[in-house]
Amino acid sequence: MVLSGLFLLTSLGIGLLASSYARTQQEAMLAVFMLLLPAIFLSGFFFPIEAMPPFLQGASHFIPLRYYLVIIRSLLLKDVGLDALQDDIIALVIFGVVLMTAAALRFRKRLD
Repeated sequence: MVLSGLFLLTSLGIGLLASSYARTQQEAMLAVFMLLLPAIFLSGFFFPIEAMPPFLQGASHFIPLRYYLVIIRSLLLKDVGLDALQDDIIALVIFGVVLMTAAALRFRKRLD
C-alpha cells in the first residue's frame, strides 16, 4: 500500500505540473492524456520492454509507471521481498520528489 501511495504521489506530481502549465481545464486534460498514452505503451504494460527497440527501452526509464509495474508484478505474482525491489523503489522516490518539487515551484511562480 505504501508503494502504491508513492506511485500516486508521482502521478499527482505529473498532474499538478501539467495543470500549472495549462490555461484551461481542457488544456490540462489533453496534456495529461498526451503524456499518459505513450507512458502506458512504453511502461511494459502491453508489450514487454525487452521486445522494444533500444531507443524506446531507454525512453521507458523516464516513465514512473515502468517501475511501479515491476514492483506490483514482483510483489503480487513472484512474492519477492522489498530488498530485491530497492532500485525500483528509489526510482519512484526520485520521480515523486522531483515532480512534486517542480510542480510546487511552478505553482508558486504562477501565483506571483
